[in-house]
Amino acid sequence: MRLVLLGPPGAGKGTQAARLVAKHGVPQLSTGDMLRAAVAAKTPIGLKAKALMDAGALVPDDVVIGIIGERIENPDCARGFILDGFPRTVAQAEALRGLLARKGLALDAVLDLIVDEDALVNRMRKRVDETRAAGGTVRADDNPESFKTRLEAYRVQTAPVSAHYAGRGELTKIDGMAPVDEVTAAIDQALSEAGPQAIRASS
Repeated sequence: MRLVLLGPPGAGKGTQAARLVAKHGVPQLSTGDMLRAAVAAKTPIGLKAKALMDAGALVPDDVVIGIIGERIENPDCARGFILDGFPRTVAQAEALRGLLARKGLALDAVLDLIVDEDALVNRMRKRVDETRAAGGTVRADDNPESFKTRLEAYRVQTAPVSAHYAGRGELTKIDGMAPVDEVTAAIDQALSEAGPQAIRASS
């Protein structure tokens, strides 16, 4: 099962990815984690990434794709993987497709968790109020204003990725505002409809 999970901050991607990992036994891949692992392992592509980061430069798509290419060669990805937070742009989506094609692979599904942004902001505001009422500490970026900024960044940069996959007939929309268990059931249904190969590959 090779899967891409899309959706804005707060959509529940982390929760659903964890359930998919537990059910199907495939790893959840985060570009940040993969970059840090490649740097720590001092792989050629990791050393290149480290040099760029040390210089304060953004790691370009070709390096990120190279790190993903290295990572999915690991034995734990033999039955598939879940990409959460990547691709973030249409260019990255195209690069990912090219990488997989060179390996004779393809995505089994691209799932987009659809949410109501106003409801997410209200949820964030309620969580902050409850944390403060309980005497807890609220992080500087854990507030409705910062959250709105993150949502706007997602809408501008990453939402076009959904349209890209939809245009290719590869996108399945999931109601991310439904109760967690219902979202999980909808994802399971989408994977079953994606074809038996998606399930077989992870079983």
